[in-house]
Amino acid sequence: MFKFLARAALLSALVLQSAFAADAYPSRPITIVVGVAPGGSLDALARLVAAQMTIDLKQSVVVENTTGAGGLVGYQKMTRSAPDGYTLMFSNSSMVLIPLMFPKAGLDIVGDTTPIGHVANVPMVVAVSNQSGIQDLGALMTQMKSGGAKLNFGSGGPGTTSHLAEAVFIKMVGGQGELVAYRGSGPALADVMAGTIEGIIDQTVTLTSLHQSKRVKALAVSSPKRTAQLPDVPTFAEAGLPQFDMQIWNGLVGPKGLPPAVAEVLQKSLRRIVESPEWRDRIGQLGAEPPPASELGPQALRATLAADQKKLAGMAGELNLQAR
Repeated sequence: MFKFLARAALLSALVLQSAFAADAYPSRPITIVVGVAPGGSLDALARLVAAQMTIDLKQSVVVENTTGAGGLVGYQKMTRSAPDGYTLMFSNSSMVLIPLMFPKAGLDIVGDTTPIGHVANVPMVVAVSNQSGIQDLGALMTQMKSGGAKLNFGSGGPGTTSHLAEAVFIKMVGGQGELVAYRGSGPALADVMAGTIEGIIDQTVTLTSLHQSKRVKALAVSSPKRTAQLPDVPTFAEAGLPQFDMQIWNGLVGPKGLPPAVAEVLQKSLRRIVESPEWRDRIGQLGAEPPPASELGPQALRATLAADQKKLAGMAGELNLQAR
């Protein structure tokens, strides 16, 4: 009888604690860690999410760029934080590559995190510097196969989506290309605009405005059809490389062990944002789309993490995407 009462008391305490956490949360600013430098696609979307969550939760939500080791430093900052909902991480498909690049770190993307939800699905764009003189995808692929000097493709660093996309692209083309790693897409894009390197493959979020302002030349987009924001840019299928159809998911996670009540506050907030017409319009201007209903919610994101972890394990080894 005594043991039963003790267990009942403990259960009641846990329920009350969870309810209190939900009522009080958030009572101070929330930090969203981004594992790359400012200026790239990931950073841009993270800041949009932070701004909308600040309004929705009536509490300050700030982005903190924690760079280094292909996203590992930022990832560990989040996973090692207190599971109280005040340190989260905004990432994308590249997050799944971190444990593959650092196998000795003992990481488990699915087990280390509490999923909050998907935010956007984003096509990839291949773009070149204006100084390169390349005007279309066919010319780029011909030059890559010519046997001349290797073209330099800038990426956000080892294990980022741009790094993965460029490695896949070079392999599909069957030509020559050199991957130049930066600490985030922002610095890489700056060098493309300056003509220091020839090309980049990155998300529409950052390349749409750069193409529209003629600071770079976009050659192809990986969406099934042309995007409204880039009507003059053909799809990869139209341009001659239909097998390149990479789309990038972007989402929010917290460390494992988040109290269910706290996780629910975040999950509901994010869902309200993602389902709003304002969000669809805002990211639509960047060539991105909100996730379909089947991809909304924490369980869908967890399933995506697990599926990508399995799929990319073989791809990373095949494409030699080790940390450098």
